[in-house]
Amino acid sequence: MKQAAFYKTVGFLALMVLATPLAQGSAGRAKKGITGDWQTKVAFGEQEMTSILSFSKDKAGKLAGKWISFWGLTELKDLKYEGKELSFVQVYQFGDREFRTSFAGTIKGGKLTGTLSSERGESKIEGKRIRPMPKVLGSWEMKVKVGEREYTGTLVLKTEKEGKISKLTADWQSERGEHQITDVNFKAGKLTFTRKSKIQDREWESTFEGTVKRHALSGIFKSERGEVPAEGKRLGAALVGKWELEIASERGSRKQILQVNPDLSGLYGSTAIKKVDFEDGQVSFKIVLEFGERKFEISFKGKLDGRKLVGELTTSRGAQKVTGKKVISAARKG
Repeated sequence: MKQAAFYKTVGFLALMVLATPLAQGSAGRAKKGITGDWQTKVAFGEQEMTSILSFSKDKAGKLAGKWISFWGLTELKDLKYEGKELSFVQVYQFGDREFRTSFAGTIKGGKLTGTLSSERGESKIEGKRIRPMPKVLGSWEMKVKVGEREYTGTLVLKTEKEGKISKLTADWQSERGEHQITDVNFKAGKLTFTRKSKIQDREWESTFEGTVKRHALSGIFKSERGEVPAEGKRLGAALVGKWELEIASERGSRKQILQVNPDLSGLYGSTAIKKVDFEDGQVSFKIVLEFGERKFEISFKGKLDGRKLVGELTTSRGAQKVTGKKVISAARKG
């Protein structure tokens, strides 16, 4: 590939990343304003590229934006949102070359449309708001108190698709007996389900009503045998959230976002991670990208220390040192 063509390709890809299903979910209903994350898609030859536009406000209410892709994180400049009109400029540094792209478009009915313009031409872009994953998903270490005795189990909540509709399902894992959960519902922080239990020759049905607050779940099982309190804590809670990574390289450092979802799936930039392994403070994940007939593998191994994440990112080109800090929203800071 000639140098000019190489830089043209790299420059464009620096703004996008190959389309990958986003682990956080599909677009939700239109909301007021633009704060939150948006999945954007643009055609590049025969490939469809995707990135994430992330908008937030600080305590003073000033709007800020980030462009997140496989290639890293860049801050948006000259960001303006008035009425339904949105515009910004993105500047990406690749080695000693600088690539500058401007966007002008609109947000209507929860959809983002517009045009990306640069010295390489114009491209149409479309985007939809990403609906956050239900915070109830994931694995919960549960403690159930019956009289003076305390029993433990693991409650696993996930979503399963039935056609185009996603529904909540749950599984109760315990060394005591067999348990089947049905009628799972989660709304406004409230979790309910029905559980059929069988221990030796005893069978009974109970209903659960509980409340999720961040990484804690508390509630009551009700049955003809009475009421039984239950308390749970999310497994992997310390890792769940958004992490801003600093990745060192010979060309200098670059920033990236690691999003860990409640069920320990995640996103590296805009690329889906099936599972982030987390045990005894050790963190690891692996992703494989396909560029035409070529495959590109990335793996991470590191350690969680409070709100710091340190480790190494390994590719076919070698290893890079990574340091990360957890992103705290302005709302939580207040």
